[in-house]
Amino acid sequence: MKPAVKPAPARALPATERLAALPPAVWRADQFERSSAPGLASGFATLDSELPGAGWPIGALTELIANEPGVGELRLLIPVLRQLTRERRVVILLGPPHIPYAPALAGFGIDVDYLILVEAVQAADRIWAVEQALRSASFGALLAWLPHERTRPEHLRRLQLAAHGARGPVFLFRGAKAQFEPSPAPLRLLLQPRAAQRLAVQILKRRGPLSIAPQIIDLPQPAHTIRLRPGSSALASPERSLHTIHPRPDEIRSPALQ
Repeated sequence: MKPAVKPAPARALPATERLAALPPAVWRADQFERSSAPGLASGFATLDSELPGAGWPIGALTELIANEPGVGELRLLIPVLRQLTRERRVVILLGPPHIPYAPALAGFGIDVDYLILVEAVQAADRIWAVEQALRSASFGALLAWLPHERTRPEHLRRLQLAAHGARGPVFLFRGAKAQFEPSPAPLRLLLQPRAAQRLAVQILKRRGPLSIAPQIIDLPQPAHTIRLRPGSSALASPERSLHTIHPRPDEIRSPALQ
């Protein structure tokens, strides 16, 4: 009887070869996540180059964190709000700390006919309204201001799951304390004001390599020379205001959302 021949031990592949052998769907932490849907361009080329999908993610939460409201967080979103409202897609502003001034928004070229303001004073009502709006998935973008003291991790997990069906970006505005807490949001940005109408955008979390240096953004200025479409000159009228609805305990209903 011939002695059994022992198979040669498998050669251990170098780390680079092991990574190359992984399926394309496996995300490598030193690379941007591959996504089937590109992001929505932010309007700032340097920022887009640092975002997975080259823009604001669609169907996922984006957290915008700042020490206080009014540092330039809304002006950072002016380009995308202008694009969406010109495409006649509804933008929901849910629970802002101050009611946005409609003529000022129109001065940036935003069509306020496609902005809906949802007022929800109570924290529980606000979180509930955000979740219901996400489940409707019938908006171009959702901007929501969450109360820090009443927002728990399980709330954020539910919102992230609900955001998967959204057809537009979802922005959550949170206070500075939130940067030190875990969050399921795949994109988290820290916003800090700078002189000369600029904003420092630090990427705290993204599905990609670690970001160290903040992006310095020149905030948009009112575009008074933008041509409005025929019949829309009333947008800049001081009498114009945002469509406002108040969520009820059973549902949110608005003609623009049906």
